[in-house]
Amino acid sequence: MKNIEIKKIVPAIETSDGAGVKLKRSIGTPEADYIDPFLMLDEFGSDNKDDYIAGFPPHPHRGIETVTYMLKGEFEHQDSTGAKGIMSSGDVQWMKTGRGIIHSEMPAMSDGKLLGFQLWVNMPAKLKKNKPEYLYIKSNELGVHKDNEKTVKVIAGKYEKAEGPEKNHNVEPIYFHIILNEEKKFTCEVPESHNSFIYLLKGELEIGNKDHSKTVNSNLILLERGNKLIVKAKKKTEFLFIAGKPIGEPIARGGPFVMNTKAEILEAIQDYNNGTFAKY
Repeated sequence: MKNIEIKKIVPAIETSDGAGVKLKRSIGTPEADYIDPFLMLDEFGSDNKDDYIAGFPPHPHRGIETVTYMLKGEFEHQDSTGAKGIMSSGDVQWMKTGRGIIHSEMPAMSDGKLLGFQLWVNMPAKLKKNKPEYLYIKSNELGVHKDNEKTVKVIAGKYEKAEGPEKNHNVEPIYFHIILNEEKKFTCEVPESHNSFIYLLKGELEIGNKDHSKTVNSNLILLERGNKLIVKAKKKTEFLFIAGKPIGEPIARGGPFVMNTKAEILEAIQDYNNGTFAKY
C-alpha cells in the first residue's frame, strides 16, 4: 500500500458570486485552477444575512455537474427542467447540467447562519450534450458511519458499511464529510488512479507520514496519488475528503459553461442568447 501524502496546501480566497453572495473559493483559483475532474470548490456561508440574502438568481450551466451540500440554512432551488425544492441542513443537490440548464438558488431564510459547499465536476465530452439530470438527496438518505472516534457522512463512495446515494458515476467519486475527534485517526483506501484533496473546514490535521506545514481552517489540501489515506486530528476537526478519476480531456471555460473547445463555448453563448439553450 502506498500512503497518500500532502502535495500542496492552498489557502481559500475570499470572493463573491451570484448577486454578491460572499464565499471562499479554493479550486478554480490561480493556485489550484483545475484538479481533474474537479473544476471548482466554494465554501459559502455567513452569520450576516446581508452576505447571502440576494442569493443566486437565474443563470445557465452547460457541460458540468454541480454538487451543492448544505450544512446550515435553507435555499430554494428552481430550474428549467421543472425541478423545485427547498434545500435544508444536511441535504445535497447533485445536478448534471449536460447540454444546458437554467437554475436559481435563493435563500428560503430571512436570517441566521448559512454554511455549505458547491463542487463543480467536469463531464466527459460524450456526456456534455446529454439531457440534464437532477438528483435531490435528503440528509437522511446519506450513508453514515459513526463510532466513538468519528462521524463520516457519505455522499458518494463507500466507507465501512456506509454507502453514498450517488452510484455508477463515470469518475467513480468519493465524497466524505468527516468529523474526527482530537488525537483520533481516520483511514481509508483510495484508488491510486484518483486525484484527491481534503478541504479543512475547522481544526488541524496531520496527513500521511511525512512532515508538512501546519494545516488550519478553510484550506485546500491537495494530495499526492496513493491508495491509503491516514489522517490524525490534532484537535477536533471537521473536513471534506473528495476524490475522483481524471477525465483527461482538454477543457475550455466560459463562465458557467465548461466544454472541450472555444468553439463549443461560443456555441453555448449563442444558444443561450437565441433562446434554444435549455430546450430539449
